[in-house]
Amino acid sequence: MHNTLYPSRTDQQLVLGLRFCALLVAGIVLLVFMFLLSESWPLLNHIPLTHFFTDKSWHPAQGFYNIAPMLSATLLSTLGALILATPLAIASALFSRYYAPSVVAVWYRRLIELLAGIPSVVYGFWGLTTLAPLIASLHPPGVSLLTAILVLALMIFPTIALTVDAALISVPVAYHKGAMALGLSRWGMIKGVVLPAAQSGIAAGVMLGAGRAIGETMAVLMVAGNVVQHPHSIFDSVRTLTANIALEMAYAMGDHRAALFVSGLALMIMVLVLVSLAEYFKRKSAYG
Repeated sequence: MHNTLYPSRTDQQLVLGLRFCALLVAGIVLLVFMFLLSESWPLLNHIPLTHFFTDKSWHPAQGFYNIAPMLSATLLSTLGALILATPLAIASALFSRYYAPSVVAVWYRRLIELLAGIPSVVYGFWGLTTLAPLIASLHPPGVSLLTAILVLALMIFPTIALTVDAALISVPVAYHKGAMALGLSRWGMIKGVVLPAAQSGIAAGVMLGAGRAIGETMAVLMVAGNVVQHPHSIFDSVRTLTANIALEMAYAMGDHRAALFVSGLALMIMVLVLVSLAEYFKRKSAYG
């Protein structure tokens, strides 16, 4: 009879294999970071970091490297998308888990998974041909921060909804039984028991959605307008860091090219921070 106190040889090999894969992934991330840093260094070596926020504009050919307008556009579009997508995603997960009939819930979750698999260029194409003209009829030019926010909200909605759904599943059954024993209504149970118990998993889903929004390129490039400026309203055209890299990398040389790698380095740092926060919330959810 197999002794469960001691891992079998197969289990040990599996653990070693998984550790190797984890180290390989960590090594790849470290190599990418070092590559971005090495490509950025020729510029960072002779230009202080403050120039990337205090120069009067973004004109690398003239020696101006202000990425602050693109950084603000990236952060504002991400924040706006989160504000729109997060409550809808939580409501969607609650509907499929606690209110929808079982058959409807299964098909509804399949629909959310389908939305998560649609290529970003399709979202961008829809935003450019349908959403932008609609917004332009209200306030030109149509391709704007608002359009980018709406498209990003639609794109990150499935990521957050599926993660929240997984967090709701992880709430112990004993919590539900205890709530029913106390005579709580369905909404009372959700509000007082389920959501507090799943809050760490919900926060992790929001962080993952933010990470996708920050790193999105093609859809934002198509619908944001690509004007390097600090937006004064949600109807202004903007350019994000990812869109700037995609637009200019093909012809950039010298310090201009290094400046684009500085933008990529800033993006990677932001995404790493968000992923670390998501992992922290997941661990907090798992271990209470």
